[in-house]
Amino acid sequence: MNLLPGHYYELTVNQLQNDDILLEHSIKLPRNTASSYLRAGDKVSVFLYHNIEGELTATLLKPYAQVGDFATLKVLSITTAGAFLDWGLPKDLFVPRSFHEDDLKKGDRCLVKIVIDPTNGKVIGKEKLEDELSNELLTVKEKEEVELIVYKNTPLGYQVIINNKHMGLVHNNEIFKDIYAGDLLTGFIKKIKPDNKLDVVIGKPGHTRVETETDSIITRLKLANGFLPYHDKSPAEEIYSVFGMSKKTFKMTIGHLYRRKLITIEQDGIRLNTKK
Repeated sequence: MNLLPGHYYELTVNQLQNDDILLEHSIKLPRNTASSYLRAGDKVSVFLYHNIEGELTATLLKPYAQVGDFATLKVLSITTAGAFLDWGLPKDLFVPRSFHEDDLKKGDRCLVKIVIDPTNGKVIGKEKLEDELSNELLTVKEKEEVELIVYKNTPLGYQVIINNKHMGLVHNNEIFKDIYAGDLLTGFIKKIKPDNKLDVVIGKPGHTRVETETDSIITRLKLANGFLPYHDKSPAEEIYSVFGMSKKTFKMTIGHLYRRKLITIEQDGIRLNTKK
């Protein structure tokens, strides 16, 4: 078995030593991080990483992320060589300066992908992520619901990582709340352009969102004695601050409620219909 750092393995305890527990493949598990109940022959799930001496070492601690994961981690220190991030292990995660997206500072939180450095086989973080994602062979289709990680702000909107595989863009006119790099969101593919660029919208596709939001508006109407002073001419920012949805979704939802004869749309707002 070729053991790699940055991964979990189930290994057998071979020998108990004074300072370490020796696992199969000559991997050491420091006694001060291990259970006192371990005995020779036991199987134990461990995470492998390089300690400060550069040795491949086992730990029972669980890092915040492993190789292949995207994670938002806190910057603990900065050197001329790069940044060191807290990933939950005794040895901090190194991000080489050549992989920095921005000028990082101590205390910042930055989105990275955990990878193995091909030059030395050690685990590092990468803040520059374009070459870790590809839209060449798409695995998504229009209107499909997807998982998003906010990547970075651009003049057109926010770039987002789609299903940990692709890069997409949420345009500024589709954003109705503050979002930040590293935020985990649900969205859907609005449009696939001829060059495989992906336009993305935060939230669920139209009809699914409408079904979800109808109960929310009915509940708000009941709490407000059956009337709310909001309608299709209300500002988008006001709609979002009150209902937590885009104006487009609000208009679709009240239209759906109107067709079901649950509300009346008046000049100055919406009113809950009472049963006769």
